[in-house]
Amino acid sequence: MPLKQLATALIETSLNAVVQDDPELSRRLSRLKGKTIQVLVRELDMTMTFVLSQQQIDVLSQYEGAPDCYLSFQLSDLRELRDQANITKLIKQDKLILEGDVQLVQKFAQLITDCKPDIEEWLSRITGDVVAHTVVQGAKDAGSFLRGRFHKHQDHLSQVLTEEWRFLPGALEVAHFCDQVDEVKSASANLEVRLKKLLEQI
Repeated sequence: MPLKQLATALIETSLNAVVQDDPELSRRLSRLKGKTIQVLVRELDMTMTFVLSQQQIDVLSQYEGAPDCYLSFQLSDLRELRDQANITKLIKQDKLILEGDVQLVQKFAQLITDCKPDIEEWLSRITGDVVAHTVVQGAKDAGSFLRGRFHKHQDHLSQVLTEEWRFLPGALEVAHFCDQVDEVKSASANLEVRLKKLLEQI
């Protein structure tokens, strides 16, 4: 199976599993039935067409018809598409190409960003509630521990670079330098004013 078809199949399966588990997402999907949204994800250089029906989302790597809406954006900007003001801003910044209904884009972006799988719920179907809760909680605790260690090492490295090895200036040195720059700017502005007065007198 080609890579693009495999990717669209995985996306389709994941989205439909989440939507079918959440009655609210199912209701929102049913309001978009019959719509097609074609998306170009720039980082992946991959075009996908989302065909929305009453019960599910079909994700196609090839689509012959004309979609109701066409989007070209980066994945990092997906969340911003939920707000119309952001859509206008992204278009002006050339981060988004949009052809079609803006409201459809907003509803689609909201639906996709809200499709977050409940890992604990899925795992509980296989292992039971207690094991699933223990595993997920353990993973969260491990993630928090690793983030804490990372920040601690980051702070330690920063101190070594600024205080011990003196590779980087400390916060007070930077503030003092900024103050000196401001003083020089102020002095040069005063000098410029005095020169203009002298020239006028001459």
